[in-house]
Amino acid sequence: MEKFERLISNYSLLETENIDTDQIIPAVHLKSIERVNFGQFLFSNWRKEDKLDLNKWPLEGSLNQILVAGTNFGCGSSREHAVWALSDYGFKVVLSTQIADIFSLNALNNGLLPIKISEELYQQLVERKNENLEIEVNLEKQEVIIPAINQSVPFQISEFKRQCLMNGFDTVDYLCSIHNEIEAYEQAR
Repeated sequence: MEKFERLISNYSLLETENIDTDQIIPAVHLKSIERVNFGQFLFSNWRKEDKLDLNKWPLEGSLNQILVAGTNFGCGSSREHAVWALSDYGFKVVLSTQIADIFSLNALNNGLLPIKISEELYQQLVERKNENLEIEVNLEKQEVIIPAINQSVPFQISEFKRQCLMNGFDTVDYLCSIHNEIEAYEQAR
């Protein structure tokens, strides 16, 4: 995983509630357990049906690395492929007023930072969607900062997951990083 400390990016907006993992990546595309090449299938049914305004939605290679979505994002199944698709597409952060617990855990385990924001902040971002606002996400300080609207909002994340993201570790990487301490503990017993 890449280290994550601080990100400054424009955002892409999905003004839709209850976006489940099957909408994020339909089951028909779950043909591999490799974590790459899923970005091309992100919201593929919606793209086919023109439910996404592709003039506003970023194409691959976009600079928008933050997705702002309606409430109850990532609900439905525990499909880890949904996180892989978002990450492969280029997103590093998801902001929503409510994010499904299992999606949040999958996201954190795969280097995607899910952040719960207030309904008020969400509405401000919706109202200013055409202004090309930049958002800063500072993981070290646990803050979302939007200079154009003079907002600085704290967010919560477990210290373990924060340290893993900041070091670019998944759980196995973390265990490998403390291998000497584990061996010392075992020898002392």
